[in-house]
Parts: sequence; C-alpha cells; structure tokens
Amino acid sequence: MTAPTGRRRPAYDAASLLAVAVAEFNTRGYDATSMEDLSRAAGITKSSFYHHVSGKEELLKAALTRALDGLFGILSEPESLSGPALDRLRHIIYRQVEVLQSELPYVTLLLRVRGNTETERWALARRRAYDASIASLVAEAVADGEVRAGVEPSLAARLLSGTVNSISEWYRPGRPGSDALPGEVVRIVGEGIIPPA
Repeated sequence: MTAPTGRRRPAYDAASLLAVAVAEFNTRGYDATSMEDLSRAAGITKSSFYHHVSGKEELLKAALTRALDGLFGILSEPESLSGPALDRLRHIIYRQVEVLQSELPYVTLLLRVRGNTETERWALARRRAYDASIASLVAEAVADGEVRAGVEPSLAARLLSGTVNSISEWYRPGRPGSDALPGEVVRIVGEGIIPPA
C-alpha cells in the first residue's frame, strides 16, 4: 500500500514548537506575536499548539530559561571557579561567546526582553545577577593587579557583556571565522583593558 501523496502536516513536539516560537518572537517581538501567529508559523492549528503548551508565556519562559541556563552554566565550570581571576574572566568571556553562537536565537530573545511581563522581569533579574558575578570577578582581577588600576568593575562588566551581546546583532552561523570568534573576542578585549605582561 502506498502512502497518500497529499501534503502532510509536519510533526511537532514541544522543542520544535519552541524553536518556531523563538523565531517569531525575534521577528515580530514577543508582545506583537499572537498564538494565531505561532500556529500559522508552525503550520498547525491553535488547538494543536495548545496541546503542547499552555500559551506563549510558557514558551517565553522556556526560551529564556534555555539562554540563562547556558550562561549560568559557564559560571559553574571548573575554569570559572579556580585559578587567577584574569584567567577565569578570559574563560567566561570565551564561553559566553560560544553560548551565544550555539544558542543564538534564545540569547537574542533574552537580550530583547524589556520587563513587560513577569517572565521578562524574572529574566532581567537573572541577567543582573549574571552581570554582578562578572563585576565581582573584575573587582578581584583589579585587586590582584591583573587588570589596569582604576577600572571600575561594574562598568567593565557592562562593557564586557555589551561587547559579547552585540555579536547577536551581526553573527550568523557558518560565516568564515566563526570557529575562531570566541578566541578573537578574548584577544581583542584583553588587549584593550589588560596591560601587556
């Protein structure tokens, strides 16, 4: 028996629907995206979409959690926890670029939240906690004499995060030099704020 030649709807699960939702949120903006927009983009009915998720807020939370878990996971890596502060900072910057590259749509969405919903406010608070960890590490590097004296840690942390986060605006997977990008960012940042040995 041959399979019908008619067009079949794609099979979706929660993970693939999340990817569709993140793409729509990044294109339209979270507030401007309706469940109808999401079901249309997925090629399924709204009722089928609701079979997998309770609504777009659940999708937003899942997407932001994925991005934040990637970032906070870096802070738990052995290279982030021991050794000279400057080495730990270099490792975190390197890995932050890698996470941005591997989770680009999710990190892009995280960087675009403005605090309009409870989920967005939660994500912003987590981002501030992440930045505070970086600021603390910069302060340690300053105290150890590994970073130029007079560098204000919270400002340096914001500049470092801003530098890495700006990559989301222009980076596209598969571009020449993508594999070297994390190391290049560390090198350029280092030459800009770290005195030569």
